[in-house]
Amino acid sequence: MTDANEAQAPRKMAIHTKILIGLLVGAVAGVTCNQLFGTEQWLINLIDGPVYFVGQMFLRLIFMVVIPLLFSALTLGVAELGDIRRLGRIGARTFAYTLIVTTISVAIGLALVNVVRPGDYLPEDTKQKLIASTETDRDKVLANAETAKKTKTVDKILQIIPNNPIGDMANAINPHPAYAGSGFIAVMFFAFIFGLGLAMSDPDTVAPTIAVLKGVYAAVMRIIDFAMGLAPYAVACLIFATTARLGFEVFKSLAAYVAVVLVALAIHQFGTYSVLVYFFAKMNPLTFFAKIREVMITAFSTSSSNVTLPTAMRVTEEKLGVPREITGFVLTLGSTANQNGTALYEGITVLFLAQVFNVDLTFGQQVTVLLMSILAGIGTAGVPGGSLPLVVLVLQSVGVPAEGIAIILGVDRILDMSRTVLNVTGDITAAAYVARAEGVELST
Repeated sequence: MTDANEAQAPRKMAIHTKILIGLLVGAVAGVTCNQLFGTEQWLINLIDGPVYFVGQMFLRLIFMVVIPLLFSALTLGVAELGDIRRLGRIGARTFAYTLIVTTISVAIGLALVNVVRPGDYLPEDTKQKLIASTETDRDKVLANAETAKKTKTVDKILQIIPNNPIGDMANAINPHPAYAGSGFIAVMFFAFIFGLGLAMSDPDTVAPTIAVLKGVYAAVMRIIDFAMGLAPYAVACLIFATTARLGFEVFKSLAAYVAVVLVALAIHQFGTYSVLVYFFAKMNPLTFFAKIREVMITAFSTSSSNVTLPTAMRVTEEKLGVPREITGFVLTLGSTANQNGTALYEGITVLFLAQVFNVDLTFGQQVTVLLMSILAGIGTAGVPGGSLPLVVLVLQSVGVPAEGIAIILGVDRILDMSRTVLNVTGDITAAAYVARAEGVELST
């Protein structure tokens, strides 16, 4: 009787379906409110009050456990690999994948922006309106870029090695104005070295430490399961706030630029990754994308690789069959170091703004943009808006007015959401490739 009742019980709606519904409801409601009510005070109060609260509560719950998840997952990934030669092999494959695929992504973006030339479509009066409307955000981005520019190259490299790991953990998400560390990269370096130390130590001696880390990892994943129950409502609020503020007008002004970015992202997402998945992970691309759709929806709605990391790890292990040690190593590194979508976006944005300001970049300067976008993609924090200060640095390197960043701030949120999908898909593709290269049979 029990078996019959269980068989007749209705299936629960999948979490990714709920999130997608929340996404659509929030988007439709936001655009409708923007068109009907514009910037009426009650709508602004609604966005800044309950809507903001629900969206931020979800993000804070996830950010709360990102550091313990990142540290425990990466440390266990390194420690459980055990064989130092295997660790070096996986590390080399991950690095080579990141470098090659990021280069391809930027090349796609630069080729498309040179062909379409979206900067030529923006009238002068529209450009001035866009700059004036984002003065506060522009000044904040320029200040962050100026701080990064003052840091010597040798110091930037040294900052990867933390002299105070706890300080880097504390400042990884919301850095203090006086903080000058590397944030997530420094935390990952510490976790990598700590895991290496565990792998090289006597197994019996370090067994209690590994057991504690496994306990932390398990507890964090349970907290994330609870937080994901709020995701559909939080996603609806986050999307509602964005669409209710922006509406369609800003997209009309920057339609050509937005279209070039989205088309380039789509080519890399469904073109490049499909080829990689088919030939290197030996999977049907349609099956691959179907299995990770929950991750892509979460990435789109939160605009953060770090927030999406827990979901990406769970899906990669459970639905693709990638072992935890490889998932923990590749995905945690990838959440900050493998930012294909960000690098592609930065390359397009720099050339677009050069076209807007009639700065004719030579082939050599475009190669500089290519190289700097690759490096910026590797060093970008996996949080919303984390790439903007680095875009300013690339602009300044080729003589484009840095103030031009204000032109694209209005549409950056929707583009940030889209490129985050590319970033996390790239991380999972890398994990699938590395697992297959290590002889793992994936769930196809």
